[in-house]
Amino acid sequence: MGIDPNRSTLFIQSEVPAIDELTFFFAMLLPFNRVMRNPTLKDEIRDKGLGEEYSFGFPLYAVGQCADILTFRPALVPVGEDQLPHLEMTREVARRFNQIYCGVDSHTEDKDYVARGGVFPIIEPKLGRVRRLVGTGGPGPSGELLKMSKSLNNAIFLSDDADAVQKKVMGMYTDPKRLRATDPGTVENNPLWIFHETFNPDQAWITEQQAAYRAGKVGDVVIKRKLVEVLNTLIEPIRARRKQFEARPDDVLDALRSGTRRANVLAEETLTLAKRAMKQDYFSRSLGIGG
Repeated sequence: MGIDPNRSTLFIQSEVPAIDELTFFFAMLLPFNRVMRNPTLKDEIRDKGLGEEYSFGFPLYAVGQCADILTFRPALVPVGEDQLPHLEMTREVARRFNQIYCGVDSHTEDKDYVARGGVFPIIEPKLGRVRRLVGTGGPGPSGELLKMSKSLNNAIFLSDDADAVQKKVMGMYTDPKRLRATDPGTVENNPLWIFHETFNPDQAWITEQQAAYRAGKVGDVVIKRKLVEVLNTLIEPIRARRKQFEARPDDVLDALRSGTRRANVLAEETLTLAKRAMKQDYFSRSLGIGG
């Protein structure tokens, strides 16, 4: 993807045990019914047809996401729109921890919590230009288009080869009311056009072809073929870099090992601060990552 591991810390989450410890502490700050009111969690249960057949770890994962964030005490968190409920719960956890264990007054403005003695900042979300990307499949049980998700099998991966991208795009859900290529088509809420508006840099082409599509002068196949071209142009440099790293797996492991060391340093610092505030800092400890 072009991410520089010397500037951006890439690490293996399961090798940062402080995240799991903080998850347990944070779980004590959130009523169970509050966790289950999380609309993203409720959507996941509905969209995957889980009913009542899910483990306790499924809702606990939402608390773990709070720990994923607060372990590193950031100010801003870049997310998609569907993750905003998780961030709001993270903000609630940070406020409650700071109020209960650090004595921060509940009337304190969010931006001042750390300055008033809190351990955790009250994070702010940072949304990108595209707040939520729909998947290649159709709508879910509620009739709304589902977001792109590996678990829902409606995703195009950055590791897909050109043939896989073509197969997925040509099979994309579009306008179910359009029976023939010559019928007027709907652009709004159509995944095909959502993808073009997201990834196609040729805005003039989009405007022209959308008008033709609405008038029934162009069919789905033509628009899909153009999207295949656009996506493969975007992904090809990523594929090339992936092949380079596949040939040098030790370089990948070295980057992850180095990043995991850096992540653990900050995570252990955060855990120390949290346990000190909770009066649970009985013994000091050090954590190392093997070579």
